Amino acid sequence: MLIFLVIILVALMATQLAAAGPASCDKRVNNTHEKLLECVTLEGVRSHQEAFQAIADANGGIREAGTPGYDASVAYVKDTLEAAGYDVELNEFPFTFVPPADLIQLTPTNEDYETGAFTGSGFGEITGQVIPVDLALGNSAWPADPSTSTSGCEAADFTGLDFSGPADIALVQRGTCFFSVKAVNAEAAGAEATIIFNQGNSPTRMGLIVANASSLPDGSPSNLTAPVVGASFFQGEALSQEGSTAYINVDPPQQMTQYNVLAELLGRRDDNVVMAGAHLDSVHAGPGVQDNGSGSAAILETAVQMAKVKPRNTVRFAWWGAEEAGLVGSTAYVNGLTQEEQDDIALYLNFDMIGSPNHVFFIYDGDDSDGVGAGPGPEGSAQIEALFEFYYESLGLPYKGTDFSGRSDYGPFIAVGIPAGGLFTGAEGVKTPEEAAIWGGTAGDQYDPC
Repeated sequence: MLIFLVIILVALMATQLAAAGPASCDKRVNNTHEKLLECVTLEGVRSHQEAFQAIADANGGIREAGTPGYDASVAYVKDTLEAAGYDVELNEFPFTFVPPADLIQLTPTNEDYETGAFTGSGFGEITGQVIPVDLALGNSAWPADPSTSTSGCEAADFTGLDFSGPADIALVQRGTCFFSVKAVNAEAAGAEATIIFNQGNSPTRMGLIVANASSLPDGSPSNLTAPVVGASFFQGEALSQEGSTAYINVDPPQQMTQYNVLAELLGRRDDNVVMAGAHLDSVHAGPGVQDNGSGSAAILETAVQMAKVKPRNTVRFAWWGAEEAGLVGSTAYVNGLTQEEQDDIALYLNFDMIGSPNHVFFIYDGDDSDGVGAGPGPEGSAQIEALFEFYYESLGLPYKGTDFSGRSDYGPFIAVGIPAGGLFTGAEGVKTPEEAAIWGGTAGDQYDPC
């Protein structure tokens, strides 16, 4: 059964997916992978992605954990599984929802910028003048090289700047020291809010930066009370103009309960559980139909078409909540298991972003044979990787390893010694000319422009 499920899930991602299955799929038991591959179709998977898009359209364009769009996604998965005959568990976990922050430049131009509050930020609504602090923008106004930025790292950076007004906003630049240090220094100088913008010294340090400012280098809490929001390098340039004023709003976080969705086929053995999972939530920036509607839709259609199977080993499907907030749902699930329940999980398979438009067929490097990052996974991870490789080879499809970093929902599983593996087709990484020659697509573009 272990090999059986792995082969099924790999086949979902292959280009050989049928457009539509035979009419008999509604009635028959798909108890071989040949039968199942006829019934798990691209058309079926895409129908679930269309449903996720419709949910987002009806809920402000997002399916982020903590929002009505995520609640509706949970309801859709639950209803679909129950209609197929599953008993569904809504596995609850506590969640801290951080509402979207606002950053609007009012003068000398009026622009509403995409932003977010830094972890550890204070809260409040501020309208005031923007005061640049020791910036290094690399233009005629600020000729210093951005790679030299130490903006806000020293209390002396604020000397001579007038933060005595009723509402002053410090504008500081990424570079050299902790974000928390910059924000603490700004608040100590009298700033009622702080904007931290990206450094601008490389292509990866141009876009919006929102990160963690909750603790100082010695591990002590920053105890910020003033709002701290992020900006891109180009937004920072615009905000640094003389006479700049801005509006900032950061609301306090909300404590709530969120849910993972779990469904299983009880096997003759319940002490040898095969798990397959995908995160269900989106980021705040969009509907998440690829990240990770693609993985969620693929395992949902697999579960539907497997509903009548009576497996040898128990098969458990999972749709995780709040992955984008830091693997919150999957971590709560794993940590909530007893040692015996953890030991019963034979392996976990993860599917996070498997429909990238400029794709490469990546397999998690469970044995660290590529030697490019994180070390090998728990015993069994190498065998999972080898089986994925075998399947791609059987189809004549090229594949490539991707770092087994634990950055998706398999992370909590490998942390407690459960072997894991999975597939990935690429995110913000840039496709190389060598990869374009093998898989097609466009060299120099991201695997997934979204």
